[in-house]
Amino acid sequence: MLDLQTVSDRLEIDDLLTSYTVAVDTGDWDRLDHVFVADAWIDYTASGGIAGPFSEVKAWLAETLPVFTSMQHYVAQREVRLDGDRAEVRAYLLNPLVIDRADGSRWQKLIGGVYVHDLVRTGAGWRSRKLVEELRWDLGTA
Repeated sequence: MLDLQTVSDRLEIDDLLTSYTVAVDTGDWDRLDHVFVADAWIDYTASGGIAGPFSEVKAWLAETLPVFTSMQHYVAQREVRLDGDRAEVRAYLLNPLVIDRADGSRWQKLIGGVYVHDLVRTGAGWRSRKLVEELRWDLGTA
């Protein structure tokens, strides 16, 4: 049976994961400041991105992701392991990406994998201190 604190923590973590995907999909880069601690480490190398401190990766996202005409990150099943003021979350991801080319053709890719977050409870709520994207598969056009 789940106690009230556990239920509350899981709901707050769910909101955090949603906030992450909405920030990335809408280009609201400052919203990521409410998802990650200032010294977080992020690793997107599995899908061809970079790994580094949050500030560098945030700037890279803002520079790189606008190339996509559309994208929509889905976060599905979540395995949450709570340990006091820390948590590990493994969340399945599905991410369709589209680039409309100048010649009218369309580049499309669909990736699936897992976001692995190490979370910490802060005075402002749950925040990610480490995110590693694990790519499991991708489908796409050249």
